[in-house]
Amino acid sequence: MKFIASLGAGAAVWLSLSLNAASAQDLNVLCAVQVEWCQMMEAVFEEKTGLDVSMERRSTGEILDRVRAERAAPKIDVWWGGTGDTHLQAAGEDLLEPYQPKNFEDTLPWAQNFFLMSGGKAAGIYAGALGFGYNSDFLAEHGVAAPSCWKDLTAPRYKGLVQMPNPNSSGTAYTMLATLVQLLGEDEAFEYLAALAKNIDRFTTSGAAPVQAAARGETGIGISFIHDAVTQKLAGAPMVIVAPCEGTGYEIGAVSIVKGTRNPEAARLFVDFALSPEGQETCAASGQNQIPANAKASLPPAAPDISLIRMVDYDFATFGSPDQRRRLLDRFDKEVLQTATPVATQ
Repeated sequence: MKFIASLGAGAAVWLSLSLNAASAQDLNVLCAVQVEWCQMMEAVFEEKTGLDVSMERRSTGEILDRVRAERAAPKIDVWWGGTGDTHLQAAGEDLLEPYQPKNFEDTLPWAQNFFLMSGGKAAGIYAGALGFGYNSDFLAEHGVAAPSCWKDLTAPRYKGLVQMPNPNSSGTAYTMLATLVQLLGEDEAFEYLAALAKNIDRFTTSGAAPVQAAARGETGIGISFIHDAVTQKLAGAPMVIVAPCEGTGYEIGAVSIVKGTRNPEAARLFVDFALSPEGQETCAASGQNQIPANAKASLPPAAPDISLIRMVDYDFATFGSPDQRRRLLDRFDKEVLQTATPVATQ
């Protein structure tokens, strides 16, 4: 698969009509994007609709586990953000409600393809490429050369200087795992990860945590989505952003309605707003740099130009399969995480 301001009067009327049908109860949303974006989306949606939203930030894998655990009596109405393959896994397990957003026709081809792949149960809302960022001051102080490729990160000079997320909790890290399998082949990918683990200082719960740690000078290199590294660079950190020379994968972040929601009308209203130009532009307004799915939304000025990055033809159908995810995570635990020193998480 290749990547190819305010509400108007009509939208305001639509919102008014929709609110008549929406539940008066709080809308419970689990959010898997950066906390700043979660908070802004909550505030803007509440202001525009008058609905009360309870927004909780969690990593993608944690959200999937919670939706599974509450299957018989869901407490969550909407799952917003996080890597699309986990949304596809939930769709495959019949944990999501089908719904086509009102702005679907305005979304880019990759988002429309993702929606069809999910069986109409998850809508693509943003995209971003995987890579890593390094703190140039930190590497200079430690007297080590800068990396430019995936293979560089296994060099002995980086021992204890790299952080990556844990794919059991982080959609970012699962995207990395699936990317390496597609780039190298499965056995070679796990050999690579076992070698990389020797240099890992910490396996984090959150996908953005490694580049945040690198930006603070707590580690040298953080593996994450490139847009997360861009955010740190714009905040003034001495970050250099790398799209690995061998090629890399990408995410399609998604939004889904949880099957059995107690507030279906309000949940649909939230999904519609998330795909509207105004909802999409809360990304840039909160200082984030993902690529919006709606073609009518403005692109964040600092969003990476992914047309310049060598991409794998990421197989969302295969790696969004629940069985494939479980098998790869089990293998990661046995061959990488359990043999890593240290195996610290945060």
